[in-house]
Amino acid sequence: MESIKSMKSIPIYIVAEILGKSPQFVRIGLQQQTLPIGSAVKMSTEWCYHVSYELLKNYVGIERINNYEKEKN
Repeated sequence: MESIKSMKSIPIYIVAEILGKSPQFVRIGLQQQTLPIGSAVKMSTEWCYHVSYELLKNYVGIERINNYEKEKN
């Protein structure tokens, strides 16, 4: 698995696993700007998401991200 830190944008399913929430929770949180880890932009009829490593790290802490990566390797 590629290191989360090196990803340009962290996939929603990974963010959901780190947070212990559903992917839908993450998507709606980004759309409503209540989850301070990235952004959501509506392109025509579809939403596009960007989750920043730095913002996610600030939100959950580096230990949680490191633990997730250890579990997946």
